[in-house]
Amino acid sequence: MPEHNQSDATSFTDRTLVVSGGSRGIGLAIALGAARRGANVVLLAKTAEPHPKLPGTVHTAVAEVEAAGGRGVAVVGDVRKEEDVARAIDTAVDQFGGVDIVVNNASAIATEPTEALSAKKFDLMMDINVRGTFLLTKAALPYLKKSASAHVVTLAPPMNMNPQWLGAHPSYTLSKYGMTLLTLGWAQEYGAEPDAALGFSCLWPETYIATSAVTNMADGGELVASSRSPEIMADAAVEILSRPPAAVNGRCFIDSEVLTEAGVTDLSRYGGGDDPILDIFVDERTS
Repeated sequence: MPEHNQSDATSFTDRTLVVSGGSRGIGLAIALGAARRGANVVLLAKTAEPHPKLPGTVHTAVAEVEAAGGRGVAVVGDVRKEEDVARAIDTAVDQFGGVDIVVNNASAIATEPTEALSAKKFDLMMDINVRGTFLLTKAALPYLKKSASAHVVTLAPPMNMNPQWLGAHPSYTLSKYGMTLLTLGWAQEYGAEPDAALGFSCLWPETYIATSAVTNMADGGELVASSRSPEIMADAAVEILSRPPAAVNGRCFIDSEVLTEAGVTDLSRYGGGDDPILDIFVDERTS
């Protein structure tokens, strides 16, 4: 964990997270980061059985959460389905008494040129990225509003209108910026009052993250060597969740900037080498 991160001593005991798509990768890393501080974690994911190319299931993820010091429950379901989302929230309430944090992590990506992109893939991105974020947040809101310190963290980028990103993959960009716009809208709808105990924020990686999605690319081995570990996103998320909701409401964070702001000066522990690959939607630094 970051040596100078002020959130290290922050306890998440009695705080309950609901994470979508938490079987592996960034979602699981965030769940484990909270679990190490004693959080309750409900993981909503479709992976009940091992995938031939992807490690872990929602059940093995829960085992990791509990080994890390938290309490975990698996909900096998699809974030696109209202009844599955309701079941995840009901499980959190039944098992742990409420919901304090939602992490909208589940996401689909397809970056083919528009003429090559199938309607099926377009619909999948809109359904998981935008609809899933809407459904999970909406279902949790009655309980988030009762929490003394509620957060919704959505894994979506800052709104970057650089033509490079607008033109690179318009449909994927639409789906991710849709997640961002929902977050910014909810920040005004529910978190704009100075004493509001509900904060909506976005978190996005500065660089590629070494997940199985990257590993399974054609040049995955080379890409992973220049990618940071999912722990950087976990540590950034824990830092955000340790702050008062009003302090983060309506903000779109980049992982490395969150940690630098918290006093972490050395990011080499997260890997990626001296020149890690910048992620989609992140511009080259000019300075």
